[in-house]
Amino acid sequence: MTSLFLPRLVNGVTGDPALYVDLRWERRAFLVDLGDLSPLSTPEILRATHAFVSHTHMDHFFGFDRVLRFHLPRPTRFHLFGPRGIMDHARGRLAGYTWNLTSSYPFVLDITEVTEEGMRTLTLPARTAFAPEEEVREAPFTGVLLDEPLLQVACAILDHAIPCLAFALQEKDHVHIDPNALARLGLRAGAWLRTFKTAVREGASPDTKIPVQERGAPPGEAWRRLGDLGGLVARIDRGARLAYVTDALFCDGNTKRILALARDADVMFCEAMFLESDADRARERYHLTARQA
Repeated sequence: MTSLFLPRLVNGVTGDPALYVDLRWERRAFLVDLGDLSPLSTPEILRATHAFVSHTHMDHFFGFDRVLRFHLPRPTRFHLFGPRGIMDHARGRLAGYTWNLTSSYPFVLDITEVTEEGMRTLTLPARTAFAPEEEVREAPFTGVLLDEPLLQVACAILDHAIPCLAFALQEKDHVHIDPNALARLGLRAGAWLRTFKTAVREGASPDTKIPVQERGAPPGEAWRRLGDLGGLVARIDRGARLAYVTDALFCDGNTKRILALARDADVMFCEAMFLESDADRARERYHLTARQA
């Protein structure tokens, strides 16, 4: 199975935390943490549409300015997710610059602050010098940050002496269409298969009506039950799961949350800054040792 996710550590295993996840076929990418991003090319940064920041210690966040620098004059929208305080910290970075010449810039920055009490999102357009034009939007925290047709991003809130987010990227199930099965049922491939695939990935009821295209019939005139199509025309493979955990104290609460988040992960990136011989120092700094990881 070919995964949607193409992850790579921007600075290797010993450099600043930054994970670049190219989304195959999507012409876009995600960033997980914003350490040193100088190894990324301008096109790579411009492919990034979302950043998921664990916390705003300098080595995890100072690359925010580089993202802003390249997106600023372009008609893009960038969504930044982070823990409690991310909204104030990002706006503090923005306040360090002068924006008197951006009134014609179409760039928009969305910031979502994630806490156990809920999620708060603020939209900051470049044309207003990043002053908000609307009130903060609030939503409950369910553990899911982003839910799209092809993927979902979830998080857990960990203890690093401050709230620190760990992330899991889950690819939705792969739905493979059997053209021979379509032919046996008298059906033609077409745009209706997108509706069918979405219904399968979302676990829709078997009684859901799916518009189909029958051979020799005009589009939009035929329907089939999802349950009558699913096992006959499609093979379903589980999507890939990617987990990212960094800067967390080794304790029962963190361990339970990490295990739940990373369960069934195909790839896991986990910070381990200290050797086991330095376990006391690791605990003082709210980090993991290699053995604990």
